[in-house]
Amino acid sequence: LVSVLSLAIIVYRLPWTWKCSKLLMKFIHAGLNTIAMILAIVSMVAVFDYHNARNIPNMYSLHSWIGLTAVIFYSLQLFLGFAVFLLPFAPVPLRAALMPIHIYSGLTIFATVIATALMGITEKLIFSLKNPAYSASPPEATFVNCLGLLLVIFGALILWMASRPHWKRPPEESAKILQPIGGTPEGTEAESTMTDGSNADKSDLRINSEAARKQNLKLDEAGQRSTM
Repeated sequence: LVSVLSLAIIVYRLPWTWKCSKLLMKFIHAGLNTIAMILAIVSMVAVFDYHNARNIPNMYSLHSWIGLTAVIFYSLQLFLGFAVFLLPFAPVPLRAALMPIHIYSGLTIFATVIATALMGITEKLIFSLKNPAYSASPPEATFVNCLGLLLVIFGALILWMASRPHWKRPPEESAKILQPIGGTPEGTEAESTMTDGSNADKSDLRINSEAARKQNLKLDEAGQRSTM
């Protein structure tokens, strides 16, 4: 869940993906989230089966509470993402209003997953290391503690990439307006009318100025003839 979800978060932020179409990146983002959700469900089923086989109580630790909460909210996030952003039925104002919430909730779920993993490996160390105990800092404890630090650093890097404006995918070029064969795009007819009108006004001004110049020349010639 940590690795695949992080890829789904930064898939829009990788510069070499900016040349791909936005629709393709949407499908990749949705596909990675779907894979992460499937893996999370499989892992939860495995945990419950293991607990039931060993007669270990379920849902008693903070690790299990926060983990189950993260999976539930992640499933809601995935469903709303499909319904609002992937399927072409939601209106654009609704998408624009929900996009900041979608981004914030996704980053919050990712941070919650990191915290759940840290609590899980700590809980496992406390239960597993008996001789020597976890408090004696055996090599296994040092190794797993370093793994936890790497998880924190990894999560911080993902959140940093997702929050930097210069890592944001640049806006796509303006799409061309679809039009029937022989038709004119929306607004083109009005623009052409305005252009024709302005051209006509310029032509009238040119004609009037030309006529005035000729009239002045005639008056000058008449004046010159009268003085000869």
